[in-house]
Amino acid sequence: MGKARAIPSAQVVLLPTTAWLFWLLTGPALAQEPPRPDIDINAFIQELFPVPTDEANYEDLYEALYQLYTNPRNLNTVTRDELAATYLLSQEQLNAFFDYRIKLGPLLSLYELQAIPGFDLPTIRRLLPFVVVQQTGLPLAQSFQNPTQHFLLLRTERLLETQRGFSAIDTSSRSLTRYAGGPLQWYARYRYARTGAYSLGFTMEKDAGEVVRWQPGQQVFGPDFTSFHAQIMNRGRLKNLILGDFQMQAGQGMVMAAGFSLGKGAEVIRTTYRSTLGLRPYTSVLEAGFFRGIAATYALTRSIDVTAFYSGVRRDASINPENVATGQLLVSSLQTAGLHRTPAEQARQGIIPEQNLGFHALYRTPSQRGQLGITALSTSFGADLQRRSVPYNRFEFTGKENLVIGLHGDYRWQNIHFFGEGARSASGGVGGIGGLIAALGKTLDFTLLLRHYDRHFHTFYGNSFGEATRPINETGTYWGLRYAPSRRWQFSGFYDRFRFPWLKYLVNAPSVGHDYFLHAQWMPNKRLRTYALLHEEHKQRNLPGSSEQPMNPLATTIRRTALINFEYEVPMQFSVRTRVQGGDFTYVGTSRSRGFAVLQDATWRWRQLELSGRVAFFSTDNYDSRQYVYEKDVLYAFSLPAYYDQGTRHYLMARYVLSKHLRVWLRWSQTLYSSLESISSGLNEIQGSTRSEVKAQVMYQF
Repeated sequence: MGKARAIPSAQVVLLPTTAWLFWLLTGPALAQEPPRPDIDINAFIQELFPVPTDEANYEDLYEALYQLYTNPRNLNTVTRDELAATYLLSQEQLNAFFDYRIKLGPLLSLYELQAIPGFDLPTIRRLLPFVVVQQTGLPLAQSFQNPTQHFLLLRTERLLETQRGFSAIDTSSRSLTRYAGGPLQWYARYRYARTGAYSLGFTMEKDAGEVVRWQPGQQVFGPDFTSFHAQIMNRGRLKNLILGDFQMQAGQGMVMAAGFSLGKGAEVIRTTYRSTLGLRPYTSVLEAGFFRGIAATYALTRSIDVTAFYSGVRRDASINPENVATGQLLVSSLQTAGLHRTPAEQARQGIIPEQNLGFHALYRTPSQRGQLGITALSTSFGADLQRRSVPYNRFEFTGKENLVIGLHGDYRWQNIHFFGEGARSASGGVGGIGGLIAALGKTLDFTLLLRHYDRHFHTFYGNSFGEATRPINETGTYWGLRYAPSRRWQFSGFYDRFRFPWLKYLVNAPSVGHDYFLHAQWMPNKRLRTYALLHEEHKQRNLPGSSEQPMNPLATTIRRTALINFEYEVPMQFSVRTRVQGGDFTYVGTSRSRGFAVLQDATWRWRQLELSGRVAFFSTDNYDSRQYVYEKDVLYAFSLPAYYDQGTRHYLMARYVLSKHLRVWLRWSQTLYSSLESISSGLNEIQGSTRSEVKAQVMYQF
């Protein structure tokens, strides 16, 4: 049992009465911690982004949130940026937490969160999976004997129907290519770590159709993808040291963004600001967007941290066929899909060496209200990049080397948080982003964000806020507003206007667009939650069927999505979710397609067993009006299928806790189309109207 905390009398008067009473009643029991709950990250992402889009990479987002879950922050050492990166706390709640910690010192227990002004029980429950309270400063040998994570996870999955790539070769067909490997996909992850002290781990994956090979020259070591890291943290002035695979997040993500960008979603306020999280191990199976080498962060003083790293990786690339005969190696594009199933895909694997040298320095003001940082990244390739000669590629990067340097900062004044970043690449192109988040009272929050990226601004590891998938050739203005008149009701929305000064793929002229989002949520009690939303986006693109014209005329497209979601949960017993969503996609003046989906989810828990399932019906005119809906999946797996045509979609998943060390998952899913004779195309084609998948996973916690 822990000791009751002694509170100096000068500080007692600074605490609200409720916090003081909390200490009197619960101080002796603070050493007992609440159990750290599991989290359904798919559901968490659905709260942030209830209307997925094609532009965002949700696998990167899932991995980033998974990193937060598997590396919970110690509340006694967490920085404001690290706590803000959970996207769960408002500016007022962040202020209250750090004021509390400054006045009373380190927390003794997670239960102490109830004493912090503005921290209600729903907020605390959502925060618990991402935070811990633990002792710091243990000798390294002792901390290695007390890991907070030590597990091995194995997963396998496959399609039950036969895809063309796994079928016998039909000599009467034009295509004589087949996948080299079998239809089984498998995945392994190992982790040995203690929060804030060290982390060791590896991740391996073989996709369906791939084979086990040993080609060290292409960084292939058995499975198609292998990742490893070893990390030590907080050893005196050495704040972070990583060997192996890692990512770096600094500023607003213009130079180094750790692979993901949250962008626009239901969280209209907090996602406009990017936290400076620094170095972190890379544990995903996405085969691009990470560094491989050595990295370190060192504290020069209490206010200044310096980070430096070196990386050497091999990148998948497509070779320009026009220059093969001359012997000159020119790369037309870098590949990021990570699939190596056919001879053509294997020939592109790891053929181009890439080296990166990175630097970041961060200064924090003595008042802890602001910080200023400088970032530099030098990237060099083993071959010249020269994209296909088409008009929209005119300002894309060419050559072997790129240097991008950025300056970022943020400052908090009263209830307003100002932030921004500017950067310049070797081409002379510049980019800039700046904004503010303001708490205009206890019930109203506002954000404003301005951005501009030159058409010749080049950053390979940047991914700051924007409409496009990369910060290039874009100018925009974003406003967000949230009004919460009570704990039961919340209203929010955003408006974003953007333009692209140069051409884009499938947009053969400069273009403009805008989108808006409205969201209303009602939570009458702890168990019931319902919300409705409307999202409408206007963009320009080439008019279909006009490819014969010298200059394709642009048409305005409008995509609308509306949905109503109802959730009811009895904790540790059962939960149900009903969702109705629909929308349309229009080429103004020419064509319009509509679609909708209705789905019912249910989860039931009994002792060591949890059963989850879904039944969904969908109908769309074509693929343009497809509906995206998140699905619950096994731990650390992500599922976001597109519902199109007409049919049904259902899945059933079981999780069983065999012992305190061993958990297993089984999942079956199936999509049944009512009118299709074949599904997908090329080597992925399935003859018939049914697509089924099975998945099994086991996790052993040492």
